[in-house]
Amino acid sequence: MSLKIYGHPFSSYTQKALMALYENDTPFEFLELSPEHPDVYADFAQRWPIRRFPLLVDGGRQVMEATSIIEYVDLHHPGRTRFIPPDPDAAIEVRMLDRFFDNYTHASVQKIVFNALRAETDRDPHGVDEARRMLETAYAWLDEWMANRQWAAGAAFGLGDCAAAPALFYADWTHRIEDRFANVRAYRARLLARPAFARCVEGGRPHRSLFPLGAPDRD
Repeated sequence: MSLKIYGHPFSSYTQKALMALYENDTPFEFLELSPEHPDVYADFAQRWPIRRFPLLVDGGRQVMEATSIIEYVDLHHPGRTRFIPPDPDAAIEVRMLDRFFDNYTHASVQKIVFNALRAETDRDPHGVDEARRMLETAYAWLDEWMANRQWAAGAAFGLGDCAAAPALFYADWTHRIEDRFANVRAYRARLLARPAFARCVEGGRPHRSLFPLGAPDRD
């Protein structure tokens, strides 16, 4: 087994990468980054001084960032699901959706969550308000986008959906996706029902106490 993934099962970006591996039953070794495994963390920190995860190691090569990991696996360890379509124009749309979920949904959720982890004196209520407004705007745009789509880029599951699954999963915990965004809620439900992401959710379930806003009694 050559593939190794460093990450944490409750980490949204780790789940994004894991989803692609689970989707194709790609064999890999998972190396959990937690206080219970200091040797694993020390090895990870030496490999990647930025210390952001996930990190993929494939023999003598390593790949940082979930999007790049998925593209690498799609190219070098392909399976039945292809995450980047071969048509260049279709690939642009898939990558566009990946950026949408990471930059406007995922990043906004993280701003709110990280703010809750800070000491009271260091919190940024203005930044949190901005993040909540961005999520509302993102939900509204996505609701129209998903009106006649099953997956982010149409009929085929791909990279954009791997980005969407953890982004929308934690977004609804952080800033509730209201019923008026029915297409977004239906899309989130389809993602949760996808076996690969359901496996990610179950893997993170024992760690829900880590969520600083309080994990809701659902999902």
